[in-house]
Amino acid sequence: MSVFRQPSGNANGNTFDFEGRQLACEHGTRRVVRYEHNGSVTVIADSFNGKRLNAPNDIVVHPDGGIWFTDPGYGAMMNYEGNKGPLEIKEAVYRVDPKTGKLAMVSDELGKPNGICFSPDYKKLYVVHGNVFVWDVVDGVRLKNKRTFCTMALGDKKGGADGIRCDVDGNIWAAAGWAGDGFDGAHCFTPEGERIGMILLPEICANLCFGGVKRNRLFMAASSSLYAVYVETQGAHIC
Repeated sequence: MSVFRQPSGNANGNTFDFEGRQLACEHGTRRVVRYEHNGSVTVIADSFNGKRLNAPNDIVVHPDGGIWFTDPGYGAMMNYEGNKGPLEIKEAVYRVDPKTGKLAMVSDELGKPNGICFSPDYKKLYVVHGNVFVWDVVDGVRLKNKRTFCTMALGDKKGGADGIRCDVDGNIWAAAGWAGDGFDGAHCFTPEGERIGMILLPEICANLCFGGVKRNRLFMAASSSLYAVYVETQGAHIC
């Protein structure tokens, strides 16, 4: 193991674009950035309508180059990361236009939008707010028809989801926690929202992604450990 970037700005959600450049949501600097191949940093977004972002949380890239991210403000709400401060904009899902660089709000229908991912065909967008919700993507730039994709409740366990990713079969993999034994870990749901599997961990799982040469290894970032397991599918997207 080696340090990739220090300081990281308390980076939280990460992904890669179609040119292999890493994108990161930095809590500490309240911005979305791109790490260029030469090591320089490009600021993608740090304000909306003249006000600072709250604390961008998770991020995905559309094939048209649009960058979508959530900004629930968790990184600024307390001093856990040492960045406590006022939330200046609406907690919402935002999109950066690839041609103009302009930032637009695409949905403020969830109180604290968290994990985010597209379906394999990019026609649906999934976002976490405790449970997982889904919209239809219109023309690659707008959302419509919000509905509940799945609830995370399992019997008497009332935990929630955090980071999410989609596999090539359209299944949604959700990092899960806050309910203890028999719940914390990763949950897998069919495209219809039916829970079909769980990978149980001894601690809360906050985020996950598919990696490896064939994108068939699921990496799970938990409270104090990183876990990995090979699965019988592949990640639908770059990361």
